[in-house]
Amino acid sequence: CLYSLLRVACGFLLAVLIGVPLGILCGWSRVLRDILSPLVETIRPIPPLAWIPLAILWFGIGLRSAAFIIFLGCLFPILLSTISGVLSVDKILINAARTLGADDRQIFAKVLLPGATPAIYTGLRIGLGIGWMTLVAAEFTGVKSGYGLGYMIMTARDIQRPDLVLAGMAVIGLTGFLLDCGLRCMESKTLRWR
Repeated sequence: CLYSLLRVACGFLLAVLIGVPLGILCGWSRVLRDILSPLVETIRPIPPLAWIPLAILWFGIGLRSAAFIIFLGCLFPILLSTISGVLSVDKILINAARTLGADDRQIFAKVLLPGATPAIYTGLRIGLGIGWMTLVAAEFTGVKSGYGLGYMIMTARDIQRPDLVLAGMAVIGLTGFLLDCGLRCMESKTLRWR
């Protein structure tokens, strides 16, 4: 379970580090959104399973290729929810802040980011769930060190042990549920003003 957690954590954190800032920038800048939208909408429908051969070629067998597959599963929900959150901030609030003398940095910090945060958390929760869903596919890429839940499920399938398959599925579900509870707890503490 720890190896699977490490793989999901690496892919998810990379998706957060890229998806949230890029989503904020795309939501803020129509030009950047228009430039990146065709690329995002072309890559987004490609399932993470289709990337497995390229992941192995680019990163070899191990943590990096598995994290890359999970990253692809997590990235687009986080990115699109962040863009949607920024775009949903009421323009009246932004104009009111400008009227009161706020500069772009203050608008970003005091209006835009707080207004987009609920949507960002929604994207994080969806992205994390998809990250766990892609775990089994990510561990198809092979693992050099340790095993992981996806690897266990595949091995159990090969030796015809449905009890181990169900146990692996139960652990993935329970771990995903607990992580989602953690994100919801963070959200409620961050968004106490709601």
